[in-house]
Amino acid sequence: MTLLQHDPLTDAMPDLVILPDTNDPTAGRVAISRELASEQVRLIADPAPLGLAAFALTTFLLSMANAGFMPASAEPIVFGVALAYGGIAQMLAGMWEFRKGNVFGATVFTSYGAFWLSFWAYVTFFAATVPPEEHGTAAGWFLIAWAIFTTLMLAASLRTTAVLAGLFAVVTVTLFLLGIGNLGAIPRLVTLGGILGIVASAIAWYLCLAGVAASTFGRPVLPNPPLFRS
Repeated sequence: MTLLQHDPLTDAMPDLVILPDTNDPTAGRVAISRELASEQVRLIADPAPLGLAAFALTTFLLSMANAGFMPASAEPIVFGVALAYGGIAQMLAGMWEFRKGNVFGATVFTSYGAFWLSFWAYVTFFAATVPPEEHGTAAGWFLIAWAIFTTLMLAASLRTTAVLAGLFAVVTVTLFLLGIGNLGAIPRLVTLGGILGIVASAIAWYLCLAGVAASTFGRPVLPNPPLFRS
């Protein structure tokens, strides 16, 4: 989250400030106290690029498998990445978003970190206990439940940036396609969901690069405008 820079000796900052975030695409307008704002300026780096990178890479690998671009024998590579990067790293990003006071970013990154951790746990520990004929049903309802959650986050993202809202729109459609494809045993829907997942990965990587580049260059480099200007 980007905070107003000020000289505490000469500038007066109100007790409560509402600031638009120009670098963190997951932040809309955030109300923070003067003391917390000052502390955050000193201590907190933007965790959003890490969360976006973890989401992008893990989604890319799984989507390559769903789209049929990765042989089944290579699919286990997804599981370790889902645990370490999609799960743990994204969960850590969510915890730091809590520390920053960014409710949207904290909810999104923590939840999708839990998504990847639960995906890894299901495949590693529980999938073998599900009858083979019910694998599609189990995966389908799992994905549809997450599609519903993503729809809610899509609605909330309309107060962030155009690119981020576009990401949630693509992820929502992706999850519904994968869920329905698994429930109905419709391979074409799963393949289409995989292709859209690759698109979602590209968008998330773009947002990641936009956040990192804004930090290293000291200014916005890649376009990421607010969806609606207030």
